[in-house]
Amino acid sequence: MGQDRFTSGRQLDLICLGRLGVDLYAQQVGARLEDVASFAKYLGGSSANIAFGTARLGLKSAMLTRVGDDHMGRFLLESLQREGCDTRAVRVDPERLTALVLLGLKDRESFPLVFYRENCADMALAAEDIDEAFIASSKALLITGTHFSSDQVYRASIQALDYAQRHGVRRVLDIDYRPVLWGLAAKADGQTRFVADRQVSQHVQGILPRFELIVGTEEEFLIAGGEPDLLAALRRVRELTAATLVVKLGPRGCTVIHGAIPGHLEALQVHQGVQVEVLNVLGAGDAFMSGFLSGWLEGADDERCCQLANACGALVVSRHACAPAMPTRAELDYLFGSPRPITRPDQDPTLRRLHQVSVPRKAWRPLFIFAFDHRGQLVELARQGGRELKVIEQLKLLFVEAVQRVEAGLRREGVEADVGVLADQRFGQDALNAATGRGWWVARPVELQGSRPLVFEQGRAIGSNLIAWPQEQIIKCLVQFHPDDEPMLRLEQEAQIRALYQASQASGHELLLEVIPPKDLPGAHPEVLYRAIKRLYNLGIYPAWWKIEAQDREQWQRLDQLIQERDPYCRGVVLLGLNASPQALAEGFRQAAGSSSCRGFAVGRTIFQEPSRAWLAGEIDDQQLIKQVQGTFVQLIEAWRSARP
Repeated sequence: MGQDRFTSGRQLDLICLGRLGVDLYAQQVGARLEDVASFAKYLGGSSANIAFGTARLGLKSAMLTRVGDDHMGRFLLESLQREGCDTRAVRVDPERLTALVLLGLKDRESFPLVFYRENCADMALAAEDIDEAFIASSKALLITGTHFSSDQVYRASIQALDYAQRHGVRRVLDIDYRPVLWGLAAKADGQTRFVADRQVSQHVQGILPRFELIVGTEEEFLIAGGEPDLLAALRRVRELTAATLVVKLGPRGCTVIHGAIPGHLEALQVHQGVQVEVLNVLGAGDAFMSGFLSGWLEGADDERCCQLANACGALVVSRHACAPAMPTRAELDYLFGSPRPITRPDQDPTLRRLHQVSVPRKAWRPLFIFAFDHRGQLVELARQGGRELKVIEQLKLLFVEAVQRVEAGLRREGVEADVGVLADQRFGQDALNAATGRGWWVARPVELQGSRPLVFEQGRAIGSNLIAWPQEQIIKCLVQFHPDDEPMLRLEQEAQIRALYQASQASGHELLLEVIPPKDLPGAHPEVLYRAIKRLYNLGIYPAWWKIEAQDREQWQRLDQLIQERDPYCRGVVLLGLNASPQALAEGFRQAAGSSSCRGFAVGRTIFQEPSRAWLAGEIDDQQLIKQVQGTFVQLIEAWRSARP
């Protein structure tokens, strides 16, 4: 297999035409679908999974289909775009809703599915949706079998194939046989994978000559060949097409057939699969295809293509979802380089971490964060002003408005930066709700303020509280941690931090650790902070973010080196304020100017302390408060920008 199989100079590697819908996965593994209490929402649909999976593996992939003009359609488009997938050929259908699928995980063999695809958007793809220039911009076009199952999508798929053939675009078929989508099983029976049907076989055989690479399971080649025996089915397929045939053999691996079909199956070379414990086979075929195409489109040989395909399939069957379970190159490199077989990828801490940190994540510009997660300080100010504590909620909503005005000002001036907030659940839930969904950096605390040893505000079962958090919100935890603490205190602190880190891995939320070593213990303070962070890394705790006090230039160099060595995926460090004056913070910004890990600041009382006191005392009104908060916030931003010209 060489690179000369593809036309050079193409903008895209792969266009995927077919199903794009929402998968609602049962969160209770082992339950009947009737008994499931909650579902997790993921991108789904075989073609979309492949577009997603190949993009995650570094290909320039695009999706060609329709979605509804609805919330789920926008979710799917945003999910593909975050992964780097081209969505300009995804039409928004104003008349139809986006497709849905309900999926259960009853046991290792039973995965009940219910397709909600009656008159759905992706099955309304029409020939006029297919743009010849778009098809011609790609090295390859993949179509899945479902998009030949009804007249309209059949015509659209044939139109795409015609354009592909005209422009030297390689054509790939994922047979993807779902009897229910061909009307051969009861509407609620999405689980059945094979029903023999001569009409379907004849229909599929009519399109086989149009393809140069055909991939399917043993059962899918039986339907394509229209024979009850795999060898006979493959021979029938070979009579119709000279395409390369890739037969998926489940946990055994796969085989690739370029020429004549041998006289017996034992003559086929089997590329061995990766042996793992299965949680969920749904999506494994799409992962297999993603891995195979990632090698095939880069000119790899059969062995490499199958190695990638088998590994991707194995990782996905060990995980809960389809598309989000797709691995990255970093995960595959780790799997291939492991000195021992990894039979439980879901329990391997390095793989679990790589699956979170090596996927595409939002690239933050310099971060200017207003931290008003303070509880005790504002309670005290409210009491001094003779106000009910409920007014603190209103105060924090005004803070959000001030941040909004600051952001608008940065945009007007063309400043490349991002704003954010740090707000609490106790008094700032309305503020959190208002800040979420804007594209801001948003974090919320979990620690009981002032606790040492660390105590979580919602109790020890921190993971159950995270279920209700929007995924974009970052877990913030302040811990007064000293590596020379009395052993029992230190062990309790470390156990709590480790539990929080593990909860963040399970929930998928990023974690920010704010480390403030107590000042009443011996040791040079900058050295203590360095040792504290190093100790947490030694424990296998890798927060996405650190929040620390200002350091001198020499200490920043040491911290940069430590973070780069221990966690190159770390998102960065933000500076805290501790109610320092703007002038003192500006000096801290200057000291951090050469740091590669310091990404911005998260300052609170310096900005809100005096305006809040005056507002709670009735000395200023809402607009005056916003103006004063905005003014100090902007002053700090200007100090940061002056320190980093």
